[in-house]
Amino acid sequence: MSHAPRIRTVLSCTLLVVSLGATATACGGSGSNPLSASPFDAADSISFNGPKGDDKADPDKPLEVTSKDDDGRITDVTATDSTGRQLAGELSADGKRWHSTVPLAAGVHYTVRVATEDDQGAPGNRTMAFDTKPASNRLNVTFGPKAGEYGVGQPVTAQLSAPVKDKKARAQVERALKVDSVPSVDGAWYWVDSKTLHYRPKEYWPAHATVSVHSNLNGIKVSDKLYGGAAKPLRLRTGDRLEAITDASAHEMTVKRDGHVINTIPVTTGKPGFSTRNGVKVVLGKTYYVRMTSSSIGIAAGSSDSYDLPVYYATQVTLSGEYVHAAPWSEGSQGSANTSHGCTGMSTSNAEWFFNHVRQGDIVSVVGSDGDTMTPFDNGYGDWNLSWAKWAKGSALTGGKQNTETPAQTARLRPAAL
Repeated sequence: MSHAPRIRTVLSCTLLVVSLGATATACGGSGSNPLSASPFDAADSISFNGPKGDDKADPDKPLEVTSKDDDGRITDVTATDSTGRQLAGELSADGKRWHSTVPLAAGVHYTVRVATEDDQGAPGNRTMAFDTKPASNRLNVTFGPKAGEYGVGQPVTAQLSAPVKDKKARAQVERALKVDSVPSVDGAWYWVDSKTLHYRPKEYWPAHATVSVHSNLNGIKVSDKLYGGAAKPLRLRTGDRLEAITDASAHEMTVKRDGHVINTIPVTTGKPGFSTRNGVKVVLGKTYYVRMTSSSIGIAAGSSDSYDLPVYYATQVTLSGEYVHAAPWSEGSQGSANTSHGCTGMSTSNAEWFFNHVRQGDIVSVVGSDGDTMTPFDNGYGDWNLSWAKWAKGSALTGGKQNTETPAQTARLRPAAL
């Protein structure tokens, strides 16, 4: 925490004139102004409770800097760790004591710069350095998906190595997980469970954006005896905005690129009892060949609904096995009736075209079906089926309200180099 130095009047005058950019004329005498002198070494004027020699500081112990000069005072203290994060602190009104107001980071090197002034107003300074003890219990973070190019619907994920349930601890974690995009968009983390977070913008990512993800949590205290660990940063790119919208009642898929229709495909979707899920889904992956069996969705062998089929050009959109794929056996119904067990079927040539044009993270949505709406998190990426208001409530920082973090909290978790 920075405090402006106290201004002292060195020579008494009836009238004091301050002229910026001009040479000041002394009111009397020819003595030098101590405020213009080079700062003196304040080593003998201050003390701090840092470790001695090669010892390392306990990160749970507050850092304190005190003035030993009866007539002098501390004017400013900055404590910065080796990653550029500034330690929040408070200076007493009389300038005699500064102390940290948040725990130190574990396993890092600190540089502490102290500014002082003596009873004549002359400035002094002192720089000190020390290391903190490493933490034995680390909370590691793994970001996903893998680096690469994705569709504009791809959420960012963060997987924690240990559960975090306390609200304040969650806020600490979330504050340290940074997602930046060019162009910039509004977005937020959502706590799916105590070890999993998803991040998405308010709207889809812009086309041809760069998304950078990193953690400033390393060494930061999360909860009692648990400190943040290192995390590998992640960079993603988005391609064109490709959207496939299937109208199950019209038996037709419309494919758009950057808002312009590029193809209209006759399809068949889930028949009664197996209706395709409504809502927005995100492409999870593509497989040229998949063997699909009815037993995988709980249909007993020998049933009138049982099947065992080789399927080609299969684009997966749910973890439970919903695909957009070639279905040559149902071409007579494509465009006119729904006959599948939940997948979106089309001719082999159309499925090949679709397979070749979509990528992981592209948007595949369904409207007009009698099926339920795609769930948000337990069957792939249904994140976009939550309104932005509901999504924001899943954040430990906002809870649906404006972010109220203090400048000190922001500075603590923001390296100066970024």
